[in-house]
Amino acid sequence: MPLSPAHTIDAPLPSLQHWVDALLDAPVPVLPGTVAELSQLRDIEDSHGSVDAHTLSEAFGHDPLMTLSVLTHAARHCRRAGVEPPETLVGAIVMLGIGPFFKAYEAPVSVLDWLRPHPEAISGLLKVVTRARRASRFAVSFALRRQDEDAVVIQEAALLHDFAEMMLWCHAPALAQTMASRLADDHTLRSAQVQRDVLGIELGDLAQLLMRAWSLPPLLIECTDDRIAHHPKIRTTMLAVRLARHSQHGWEDPHAVAALPDDVADVAALLNVSRDAAWNLIQGIDS
Repeated sequence: MPLSPAHTIDAPLPSLQHWVDALLDAPVPVLPGTVAELSQLRDIEDSHGSVDAHTLSEAFGHDPLMTLSVLTHAARHCRRAGVEPPETLVGAIVMLGIGPFFKAYEAPVSVLDWLRPHPEAISGLLKVVTRARRASRFAVSFALRRQDEDAVVIQEAALLHDFAEMMLWCHAPALAQTMASRLADDHTLRSAQVQRDVLGIELGDLAQLLMRAWSLPPLLIECTDDRIAHHPKIRTTMLAVRLARHSQHGWEDPHAVAALPDDVADVAALLNVSRDAAWNLIQGIDS
């Protein structure tokens, strides 16, 4: 049965591949702000024909769900055409074309409408989105500091790093709530262990398999793979995600305080600056 607001995954699936199969073609609802922006920009395009890929990217590039949707949509077209998929959101929109893009997103579904039967899941989803946005800000700032030519891809990788968790809130809200409650009750728990306990899998493994099944760009897949974080590009993404996760409840939270010395030291090493300079940079990005 296709996943829908009325038909969600309410119990762990038998294997990682079952999870992949369940989510591979699942709908990806987007943030309500994106729905509004698309409507306004469609009117502008219909009236003046002045909307371009950069305008669209700036309008919803902060929405990890819409970013994921566009990248996967473009990747499907590229796979059929036998060409490499674009690595960035702007590139994906350019490849699709403005007219076909608006046609493909004629009736986007808002997460508020999708999760109307599960109102408790909206808050959980938006917390993950907020964390992803903070991670993307850390990532692009670190990448620019390193003068990395792939700063935009690194930024998008950080934004998308936890997309599997967002999909879980949309399509398995009860399981997502169970995980969130356990982590909230005990901040010392490792999220990967809670995922294994509740879902029978780790979300990082699910994300990697889904991205490969969607034929997303190799660099984007690599930059979200925690297992190869020794590479500077990937390290940049991982540190940004880690900082956002550790500080999601504020810098004064005991979990953040405990993790901060190692996080700051690792950022300092990545950027080849002092720990004080790294901490000042982190605070400046998050202000």
